[in-house]
Amino acid sequence: MSRLADYFVIVGYDHEKERSGISSGIILQRFPEKDWSDTPFIEGIEWFCQPQGWALSTERQEPRFFVSVLTDIDANRHYCACLCFNETVAFTPSKPVDEEEDTVDGENSHPRSLTRSIATITHHSIMYAPKCLVLVSRLDYIETFRSCLGIIYTVYVENIGVPLETLVGNILGCIQVPPPGGPQVRFSIGAGDRQALQPPLSPSLPVTHTAVSLLFQQLGIRNVLVLFCAIMTEHKILFHSKSYTRLTEGCRALTALMYPFRYTHVYIPLLPAALVEVLSTPTPFIMGVHSSLKAEVSELMDVIIADLDGGSITVPDGVSLPLLPEPLLSHMQESLSLVLQPELCCADHAFPPLAVRATQPAMLDKEIRSVFMRTFAQLLQGYRSCLTIIRIHHRPVITFHKSAFLGERALMDCDFATRVLDCMFFTGFVSERGPPWRPCDVWDELYSSIGELLRLEAQDQRMLLVHIQELAQQLYTNENPNPQPYVQKILKPPDGAFSRIHQLPFPSISTSQVQAIIDEGLAKNNLKSRLSSMRPVQPRIVPMGPHISSIHDPRHIVSNSARRLEVLRNCINCIFENKISDARKTFPAVLRALKSKAARLALCTELAQHVVGNKAMLEHQQFDLVVRLMNCALQDDSAMDEHGVAAALLPLATAFCRKLCTGVIQFAYTCIQEHGVWQNQQFWEAAFYQDVQKDIKALYLPRLETSPQNPHLSCDTALSPRENKEFLWKDRRSGFTRAQEPSALEIAAEQMRILPNLDAEKRMELVNSEESTLYSQAIHYANRMVSLLVPLDSSCRTHKQDTTFDEERASNSITNSVPESDSADAESGFEEQDPGEMGAAVIKMVSRFVDKVCTEGGVSAEHVRSLHQMVPGVVHMHIETLEAVHRESKRLPPIQKPKILTPNMLPGEDAIMEGLRVYLLPDGREECTGSVLGGPPLLPAEGAIFLTNYRIIFKGIPCDPFACEQLVVRSFPVASLTKEKRVAVQYLAHLDQWLQEGLQLRSCTFQLIKLAFDEEVTPENIESFRKLVHRVRHPPHIFHHFAFTGQVVVPQTPLHKGKEKNATLKGFAKKTLLKTARKAGFKPKASSKRQKYVLPNMSSSSSKYLTSPGRMSLPVTDPGDYGHDDNISIDEFEVPGPGLVPPAPTDAKTLERLSERSYVRDWYRLGLISSSTSTNSNSRQHNEPFRITAVNSTYTMCRTYPALLVMPVGIEDDNIRRFCRCYRHGRIPSITWRHPRTKALLVRGAGYHGKGVMGMLKSHPSSTVSTSETTSSVEQERYLSVLVCATPLSALRQGSAWHMSDSTLSIDSLLLAAEDHVQGSGTLTPEVSRRANPFNKAMGTLSVFPRSSGGKGPKSFGRWGSLKDRRHSSQGSLTMLSVPHRGNSRHSADSDSGTECVQTFQRAALYILGEKAQMKGVKAESAPKTDFIPVEYYDVRHTKAAFKKLMRACIPSSPNPEPEQSFHKLIESSEWLQQLQNIMQLAGAVVDLLDVQGSSVMICLEEGWDITAQVSSLAQLCLDPHYRTLDGFRVLVEKEWLAFGHRFSHRSNLAATSQASGFVPTFLQFLDVVHQIHKQFPLAFEFNDFYLRFLAYHSVSCRFRTFLLDCELDRVDCGIAAAEDKRGSLASHHKSVDTGSDDEGVYPGGRLAGSSAGPNLGQSVFDYIEKQNARSTLFCNFMYTPDTEHPVLRPQSALPSLEVWQYYLGEQLAHGPNYDLEVIQLDSQQEEEAEAADGIVSKSARRVVAAGYDDVECVVPDAFSHLLEEIHRLETELGHLPQKWKVLWDKLELPTTDSLTRHASFSTQLVRSHGRLLHKRSTLEILMRGKMVGAAEAAQHVYSHPHRFERYSYTTPTYCDLCSNVLWGPVKTGLRCVDCGYSCHEKCAESVPKNCTKYKAVADGNLTTQTVSRGGGDSASVSSSVTTIQTSSQQYYDQFSSNVAENRTHEGYLYKRGALLKGWKQRWFVLDSIKHQLRYYDAMEDSHCKGYIDLAEVMSVTPAAPAPGPPKKTDDKSFFDLRTNRRTYNFCASDALTAQEWIEKVQACLQ
Repeated sequence: MSRLADYFVIVGYDHEKERSGISSGIILQRFPEKDWSDTPFIEGIEWFCQPQGWALSTERQEPRFFVSVLTDIDANRHYCACLCFNETVAFTPSKPVDEEEDTVDGENSHPRSLTRSIATITHHSIMYAPKCLVLVSRLDYIETFRSCLGIIYTVYVENIGVPLETLVGNILGCIQVPPPGGPQVRFSIGAGDRQALQPPLSPSLPVTHTAVSLLFQQLGIRNVLVLFCAIMTEHKILFHSKSYTRLTEGCRALTALMYPFRYTHVYIPLLPAALVEVLSTPTPFIMGVHSSLKAEVSELMDVIIADLDGGSITVPDGVSLPLLPEPLLSHMQESLSLVLQPELCCADHAFPPLAVRATQPAMLDKEIRSVFMRTFAQLLQGYRSCLTIIRIHHRPVITFHKSAFLGERALMDCDFATRVLDCMFFTGFVSERGPPWRPCDVWDELYSSIGELLRLEAQDQRMLLVHIQELAQQLYTNENPNPQPYVQKILKPPDGAFSRIHQLPFPSISTSQVQAIIDEGLAKNNLKSRLSSMRPVQPRIVPMGPHISSIHDPRHIVSNSARRLEVLRNCINCIFENKISDARKTFPAVLRALKSKAARLALCTELAQHVVGNKAMLEHQQFDLVVRLMNCALQDDSAMDEHGVAAALLPLATAFCRKLCTGVIQFAYTCIQEHGVWQNQQFWEAAFYQDVQKDIKALYLPRLETSPQNPHLSCDTALSPRENKEFLWKDRRSGFTRAQEPSALEIAAEQMRILPNLDAEKRMELVNSEESTLYSQAIHYANRMVSLLVPLDSSCRTHKQDTTFDEERASNSITNSVPESDSADAESGFEEQDPGEMGAAVIKMVSRFVDKVCTEGGVSAEHVRSLHQMVPGVVHMHIETLEAVHRESKRLPPIQKPKILTPNMLPGEDAIMEGLRVYLLPDGREECTGSVLGGPPLLPAEGAIFLTNYRIIFKGIPCDPFACEQLVVRSFPVASLTKEKRVAVQYLAHLDQWLQEGLQLRSCTFQLIKLAFDEEVTPENIESFRKLVHRVRHPPHIFHHFAFTGQVVVPQTPLHKGKEKNATLKGFAKKTLLKTARKAGFKPKASSKRQKYVLPNMSSSSSKYLTSPGRMSLPVTDPGDYGHDDNISIDEFEVPGPGLVPPAPTDAKTLERLSERSYVRDWYRLGLISSSTSTNSNSRQHNEPFRITAVNSTYTMCRTYPALLVMPVGIEDDNIRRFCRCYRHGRIPSITWRHPRTKALLVRGAGYHGKGVMGMLKSHPSSTVSTSETTSSVEQERYLSVLVCATPLSALRQGSAWHMSDSTLSIDSLLLAAEDHVQGSGTLTPEVSRRANPFNKAMGTLSVFPRSSGGKGPKSFGRWGSLKDRRHSSQGSLTMLSVPHRGNSRHSADSDSGTECVQTFQRAALYILGEKAQMKGVKAESAPKTDFIPVEYYDVRHTKAAFKKLMRACIPSSPNPEPEQSFHKLIESSEWLQQLQNIMQLAGAVVDLLDVQGSSVMICLEEGWDITAQVSSLAQLCLDPHYRTLDGFRVLVEKEWLAFGHRFSHRSNLAATSQASGFVPTFLQFLDVVHQIHKQFPLAFEFNDFYLRFLAYHSVSCRFRTFLLDCELDRVDCGIAAAEDKRGSLASHHKSVDTGSDDEGVYPGGRLAGSSAGPNLGQSVFDYIEKQNARSTLFCNFMYTPDTEHPVLRPQSALPSLEVWQYYLGEQLAHGPNYDLEVIQLDSQQEEEAEAADGIVSKSARRVVAAGYDDVECVVPDAFSHLLEEIHRLETELGHLPQKWKVLWDKLELPTTDSLTRHASFSTQLVRSHGRLLHKRSTLEILMRGKMVGAAEAAQHVYSHPHRFERYSYTTPTYCDLCSNVLWGPVKTGLRCVDCGYSCHEKCAESVPKNCTKYKAVADGNLTTQTVSRGGGDSASVSSSVTTIQTSSQQYYDQFSSNVAENRTHEGYLYKRGALLKGWKQRWFVLDSIKHQLRYYDAMEDSHCKGYIDLAEVMSVTPAAPAPGPPKKTDDKSFFDLRTNRRTYNFCASDALTAQEWIEKVQACLQ
């Protein structure tokens, strides 16, 4: 029994402390005055009586009642029921009103002043002060408090004759309330009242009345659910409302919903305004504040705010709020809507029921609560199975196995469940509801029956509501157990009583009287309470509910086949029976099976059965496999060990062991330490508690059993890893023991039941035995923890774990700042670690564990102390033991690792580093992994990585046991390595091991080797491997590349001795140079300017080139290399002094030898120079147009050019020396090829120098120049004119020979054929209407220079404007390719009048393809009949970027999961094919100009060695069939790439200087284009695709010398050129070349190289190919049939015609790349020998060929190769000498020609001419685009009109004007512009430029004629399209150029300012009233406008204020603004008058 109320308090307004009407409360009286002994009085109660603060008011307020809840220091709640009313206060202000204001400000200055600043009418005014009557109680009977306080107030107000003392005394002393479950109490407090009070039935159930239903009514279902989840996950929640009662009720309702949990955090339903800062507390809380504070609380960052009045909640962004897991959440929402919205189910009924069940609010409240209770019951199903009991006596201690619960219920990923289990409420829940023997309540019943209820509901939906209502009824009965109502009588004041004016203040109550009544009441009640002592609820065994393992969540059932477990059991049996090979076979399957939980647990059980006693000694292999199984089982669980696998493996880890040597035993725990679970303290605690529970159970079991102990039981206890929680897999196996064995909770319940009957001694004995059990387990676990936490290599482990990541970080980004990497090193402990550091960490963790579990389990203090003393000793001993184990385990022979297979090597190839054992990991390519494509999984493979002086090779065997008979080889040349990076820690599932370090090597031969190093490889080994790779990749000198070292031993010192190597190298280099110089025919005498031969990098005087005074006056200086190229100096010879004479002509013998070079012989072949002509100019015959010049024979004019060049006869050597400086690096345009028919020349050179350098050069005085003032640019112009003269085309008389035949048809006349009907004549020409002859029209379009006065006369401007000037004003970037729109171009020529201009035209004889930037340098007049075409090409940077992306697409390092990053998407985004297309288009343009038009072409792009070489060589390949043979292609490469100095070393990143620049695949691009052409013309080439791939591979491999150096000079210096020359001078190339005869000398390194010294300088790849080709058909294209009639190839360059080269994708894992033929031969020989040794005779002829593994071309050869091989084999068998295949092949007779003559059908011709047309079209595009560089922007402005497209069905094949693909009839409908007739595909429409000309180019009726001409023939259209030209005034108008005066309304110079912040620019402005435009030009003379302002858009033109930074000499009034509807233009005239005039003129136009 307890008191109804503890204290009665009267709190009033404190007038003493008042400040302007605001004060604080003061306790006037309290009863009893002394505190109760059991309940002290709570201080600060006055704050809570007026939560908004104590203030006077001007009007009376009704009495109010509310309850505040206070929590005392012991967490007990006290309910303060407050009744507040007003009392009248009268006051007189002490000062007049106007002075009162001061007191407000100066409150501190008048601390006692009682004034109030309210305007008062009378001198004393009436105010109302609040007063509160408060009852403080620990009981929650709020309605009773309301009644009692109401009665006291009524007695006071009504002045009823009952003393207030009696009432207060009775409330405090006389009313005793029974505890929950007690009877109803009826009482009176002495004012004639009758009251009743009903305690609830259950002490644990909260009482809510209608609070919960009210909360739902206020906030709604979803909001309350969010709040519920927030409170369950310990968030901060704040309610606000205008009503205090609502706040108290809301908080009560929310905490009631938590049942069976109790809210244990801060709980303040009414927070006083003064304490609002409490809201920033860091702990969770539930609080309520009055709405007046809404603004103040809205800023809180982590508080969820609920507005009870507005029905909304606010969850801040920073709060992560997990909701209930599905399906619980949706199930709960459905149940709630069923309860709260019963009408919902019949809302759609046709005949809705008249009345829907309306639940009483009190009942509704309970139904809602029952839904929440059921949710918890579902969420916590099976929780009792996870309770672990660790003490029974004195009091039970129970813990909860959290991870097991989450794992069994599959809630690991459920954030809500995890958080709930972690929170404080749950700990309280376990300690309150864990004990198995206690009184039970509704929740326990619900928990045990929920499974059954859910089953019934699943069968019948309607049962849900029934069950909810049944539960609600129980809750309702709990609050209202008495069915008979009791009529209460309670006094209330009449309405309005509070407003009486003359109400006396509340009287003072006599303390002594009240105390007397209290004492008297207590004396009576003590007696009574003794009499009616109640019988408490009896404890009982708590129902267990279903076992957790039997709760099947339907979502997570994984069918686990018994077959898998059978495989697992067999595998384990095989291991323990030592059948290792059998075990290995099933091992991968077992590892896969271990993905399932059941298999992992079964594994633990199976392993446990093989442990007898406490140790199981295994063999090494058994030990390894068991450890791998254990690792695999651990790796799939998280660190929480949710399935108990780690706990089950714990005893096994200390049982399985192997003997390393006498006295040293290694246990399994040393090998399974990598898993996170061992670092998890919670895991150790849970496992410890499980074992303690097992022991405690064993302690009490014998007492429970009468029979002797069951034998099965004991063994089961020992074996089963987690038997305490009877899991299903275990139950099945030992089900028979289960019936006899009570669970730990049952035992505990029994013990707790008999506890009261035990005597103290017996009890003490039990307590001690439990305590010692805990203590011994703690010792055991401390040891276990130490063994699993101290690593095997304890001295170095800590840094091993950290560094893997740090190194990864440091090596992956080169940009890592130094400090960052330093800090990384420091934290990862590279400085030697004290071995105790690791130990200290372990000691700390173990001690923490010991503290925690011992405190929890109540272990005695001295035991804990001894444990703490024991731990450090254990750790140190363990570390010592492990050192021996670690040492011995390192000595173990590596077992079961395959033998390292040595790869076969080329002759001369030596291993630099022995094989390191590695695993080759699969990368992003799908082949060979056996995944998507099927086939054997060849990767990952285990083997070794080798480094030789040529290659990096991996050789090994696949890890997969089913593919392990294959060999896997991956290799690439070291020289082709492009990127090496570290790879992070790898986990290999099939090996079940973590490989700490990996390496990824990428090569530009499209190979990727991704390695993981085996554990046996030390980090030092890895580091030295990386260093060696880098050293071989970038050797100190060119002679260290394999091409030289591999042939004959060069004294290459071991790579690790630095000093000697340099010494040797220096001597070696010196001798080499001396020798090669001698070979090249130079004698060391002064005349030849060589006194010393110096390697530039080793020269002592590095500044010689700058200091020597005579340097700049040398005539032959090289203008090219101004240090921006590489740091090899400009030329390699010391300069003896100033004032040198020009060099003497080189002697004839040298020249003779030089002229034997292959490129010179090729010029002879082409007839450029006749062989009879000697190089001497005197004896030259006069009719020879060209000569060979030796101007560069000493490489002084241009370092990078060949010794001999072809020059026109008219150009002397001196002239060359003069103008060479105009070109970059002195690479003058040199003739390289001549068209055999048109005699047009192909000339190649570098780009022009920019202005700066030119100017600089020109200004230098030149010692050789005579008095005449010739400058280099004049020489250059002369050179161009000589070239023009040398082109036959230029000699044509005007208009005489426009051949109309197909072959020489000029491109001009092709315009019509190559344009389709839309882009026909109309858009291209100005003078259509004047001249109907399209022929002349076309000429006018493309020719540029007038003939008048040779172009030197004054400029004359015709009506139509000229191209020339347009060219000068060009701007914009040209690097990216853009599709041109010829519709924009308006071409014409300059002449005096339009009619004349056509006759005065001539085609250009020489087209210069150059860069846009050079246009300004080319003066148009300087060279007549030449035309400069700026072209667009991709520069080196783009190529490099594209190549990187291409590599990533073809050899990805890991599979790309993103679907949009597919292979084809990546290829597209790399832009590689677009670059090939661009090269093909440029080469195609050259082909057409040379072949069709007969003009010469000069290619002057970049430095003349990248794109120039590509375009030039491809053009020759397409034009000249000779270059499509094996010999010819060799000559082409030697001429265009080697002789003309493509920088192979630099581009392949071989030179030491080019390391930073990266690999640029220029030559590879060339080969790729050749491959594309080869694909399109398979019959045209003598060689096959393998030949191209072979060259591509070896162009970067450094196996051959061919592609090693940058230019011919370098080759001369190294002596290679000499060797080549000798080879060339012999008649036959097939003989081995004996060069030993003439100069036997000392070869590099000082040893005599014997008679045949040639091979010292390496081998040429072409010689090698020739030899191989003589032997086998590898390089032969059997389809080769040269076509003499059509020698020129015109390949298609459209993207769809290009394909990705197989070279980038192919791979042969059987032997590695198949480009090193000897290696492949050796491999196959070995295989044959092995087969012979095995004696396999009847080997099946069948063979499995796998793409990606076998070399398919080799294994499945084509028929020809196969037959030729067969013949060879048969001849050998017959004993004949086999003939060479070529002989046989040539013997084959072709069938008679009749059968071969295919009548060239019309379609064939059609196809061919169609191809030709597309080709010419792309040529025109390039020319037009070049012409329009300047015009494009302007044209865009002029015709900025969008097309109006409509669908159009084309009846004949037409071409899309944008992408030039076909548009065809019904299949592909296109779009056609209504205005101008532009046609395009729908998909192209978006990218069409807005340049509609608003008139039709061709009449619609003639569509057919035009298109036929497209298909039919080149010249067919000439006549037909004449008729189709439509002449309309519109057209004249659009073509009209504004240079004509009549339509210029006004013109003049104005300054115009661009966008804001830009400067003023002077422009020539023309106001045109006809076109209604204001146009502006760069200068008055310009014909082409830069832009225009459309007057239609102009809104106003006004004078303006002067703008900042005006042009000079302007006055302030000369500014005016022109405003259009888009923007405002600022103008500035020369003076105010001009400005005014412009304003008037423009305004006139506007009107």
